Amino acid sequence: MKKFLVVLLSLGLIVAFGATASAADVKFGGSYYLAGVYDDNAMLKASNVGYSRAYFFQRVRLEPVFKIAEGLTFTARMDALEKQWGNTNWKTGFAEGTSSRSSVGNAASKAQENFEFERGYVTFGTAIGQFDVGYQAAGTWGTVFGDNGTTKPRIKFTTKAGPLTLVGVYQKEFEADTSSTAGYAGKADADNDTYILAGVYGFKGGNAGLVYSYIVNNSNRLVAVTPFRTRLHALSPYVKATFGPVYVEAEMAYLSGTAKEFDNVAGRTDVKNDAIQAYLMLKTNLGPAYFGAQVGWASGDDGSKADKDTTAGGGGADWNPALILMNDDLATWAGGVGNNVANSGKTNIQLYNVFGGYNVTPKLNLEMALTVAEKDKVVAAANFSKKMGMEFDVTASYKLYDNLTYMVGAGYLWTGDYFKGAASTNPIGNDYILMNKLSLSF
Repeated sequence: MKKFLVVLLSLGLIVAFGATASAADVKFGGSYYLAGVYDDNAMLKASNVGYSRAYFFQRVRLEPVFKIAEGLTFTARMDALEKQWGNTNWKTGFAEGTSSRSSVGNAASKAQENFEFERGYVTFGTAIGQFDVGYQAAGTWGTVFGDNGTTKPRIKFTTKAGPLTLVGVYQKEFEADTSSTAGYAGKADADNDTYILAGVYGFKGGNAGLVYSYIVNNSNRLVAVTPFRTRLHALSPYVKATFGPVYVEAEMAYLSGTAKEFDNVAGRTDVKNDAIQAYLMLKTNLGPAYFGAQVGWASGDDGSKADKDTTAGGGGADWNPALILMNDDLATWAGGVGNNVANSGKTNIQLYNVFGGYNVTPKLNLEMALTVAEKDKVVAAANFSKKMGMEFDVTASYKLYDNLTYMVGAGYLWTGDYFKGAASTNPIGNDYILMNKLSLSF
């Protein structure tokens, strides 16, 4: 009944506010990037023989916006040639909702070569606010920390009251009724849905916001041995503000609820969520020079309590403070670095980063950064140390045109004992990376 009412409401809104229209104007935007990487010791072995990697990867993105009438638009997004140069070991398609990057696909599969229509949604204004309906941007909020920018099918409503913006979202994560997965077809109570309420307040020099998400995940109720449902509550405030030459941004998130509520499974104890994460970044501008620092923390779980999970969502794929450690490009295109292949989402971490840069000319920028990272918690049987290591990076960016930038960078990682695993005697080695990247926006 709940699903029927949601569908009925969606159709009703479209019919109620729709009107006869024809396409009048099309605005094209998009981007292209090409990156080349040499990673000297990708597996962090004591000897790097056989573990160095050198490759190029690229992506073409087109984002047309069709203006049909005043207040009525249709937006699409297509990605193409998203792949490593010369890599023929790729797969078409992906399992929707299983990847932070919808165009990258499932674990170990390569990105698509041909056009992938990733987004398509209608935007229309009404007397009470704006509606966005269809496959659209999702996974981002507040600061870049914790963001996993992707595409989801959703209905989004936005309205304003002075400096206050209010947002409501219904988001479909998984549809069980028509799934081809064995046992799911026709199971109306095996879906995965997210409901979101948010508010953003703008003020002179910045803005602040608060979002509440309610996750209703029944997709694990058909697991053969231990069927369970999930009910999670996520609360996340953020602030961005400028005080003279100082810019500050901060965000935190608290996750509570029930991670696993078992369906009449004998001997099983429900698992509660109690996790928190936080982020702070300060940046000061001094003429052409700038410097700053950032801290990111996401609580982990050592497995000591069977009835509690304290693992937070993590720093997210969009937050990349270093070139090697927990860098999403490496995790996506080369399978990560050492154990980092399992940590591209930056979960269970404490990361400290200081950076400084100088704008030599309006077109040329030089920047250096020092990063220290460790795990928040570890399971002693798997890792005897929390230390992930220390990394020093340097980059230089030059604007060839206003919309075309060329970047070169180098990073060196002093590998921490976390990558030794359970025994301190396991040998490991340091790693360095050389890269360049050409980025075009239009």
